[in-house]
Amino acid sequence: MTINSITLVGRVGADPEVRYFDSGKVVCNFPLAVERPTRDDQPDWFRLELWNKTAEIAANYVRKGGLIGVTGFLKIDVWQDRNTGAQRSSPVVSVDNLRLLGSKRDIDTSAANSYNDEF
Repeated sequence: MTINSITLVGRVGADPEVRYFDSGKVVCNFPLAVERPTRDDQPDWFRLELWNKTAEIAANYVRKGGLIGVTGFLKIDVWQDRNTGAQRSSPVVSVDNLRLLGSKRDIDTSAANSYNDEF
């Protein structure tokens, strides 16, 4: 049995970046800062990746500084550096579920409070 599951609650570090593909798929990326238990520590930063309907919801309603909760799984993106040719990697949280947790004034409209995307 294997388990790869992650749940995070934190503040959005930048407005979402959205890309649309010819296939009709949509991807959205943005950083998330998660506070540590003690105020003296710096927050942990996570790169989030959302696809399709969840990506569209994030693009429309998530803004820098907003409080959100996400569940998903951790994956490792691997690529070759164009300048050095070295192989690079970076952890990314692939989000399955997004919850908008801010107050009503943080959210522009009264959208659904959460959205699940099936892959």
